[in-house]
Amino acid sequence: MTLQNRLAEVFPEPQERGLRTEIARLCGVSGASVSNWFGNPEKVATISRENAEKLIARYGLAVTPAWLAEGKLPKFSNGEVGHLPSRAPAPHEAPSDAPGAPPDLVITEFDTGGGMDTTGRLLLDDQPGTIKSWRVTHEWLRLNVPNHTGIRNLCIVTGFGPSMRPMFNPGDPLLVDTGVKTVTHEGVYFFRVGDEGYIKMIQRVPDPHGDGVMLNIISKNPDYPPYPMSPKNPHFEVLGKVLTVWRSEQY
Repeated sequence: MTLQNRLAEVFPEPQERGLRTEIARLCGVSGASVSNWFGNPEKVATISRENAEKLIARYGLAVTPAWLAEGKLPKFSNGEVGHLPSRAPAPHEAPSDAPGAPPDLVITEFDTGGGMDTTGRLLLDDQPGTIKSWRVTHEWLRLNVPNHTGIRNLCIVTGFGPSMRPMFNPGDPLLVDTGVKTVTHEGVYFFRVGDEGYIKMIQRVPDPHGDGVMLNIISKNPDYPPYPMSPKNPHFEVLGKVLTVWRSEQY
């Protein structure tokens, strides 16, 4: 079995917009290399054991690195027959309750353990519980979230802290696109500084000390003053862009 066939088993939607770009960034390879991985199964393509481990960790694949990289047995790391673990790491389909209707889409919560190689889990302080998932129809997503980098990149983050009131309150659900990794224009972004997570409005402003840009980090709550951030700060990482917010009101 070729690499292309093995990847087809664990990535049923390899053409989905944004997925290949995300994989190239994750593995530190060119987009052309990733295209070869998912390309013509008659052509020879290879992937390193290290990059196989990265894919397994990022997407929660239930296969072994040896099988994904080289086709060696055993195939499954935990005896499961399939590519999804018990908790799906990305949106997945579920049968609709309506007979004959298209399947629903289950959008799962952001995995705070991902991407934190040296510091462990991402800290999201003041979370009043978490929202595990949303279950929506594809039609709802098409009409209400028309712009995103790919269904696989969508996740739920539970709002935390009071700094963004009145845009949202702690405990409110936020729909985040994790395919957005840079601040290209003003918006609300989910990011980390070190191992602490934040959700803030970010503006691009001219750097007063050079010809580049700085980021202006803004809270909606006036009790929290804005502060500057260099996009080159090695401790700063954009985790995604907030697409939709549902604000709760207590009665």
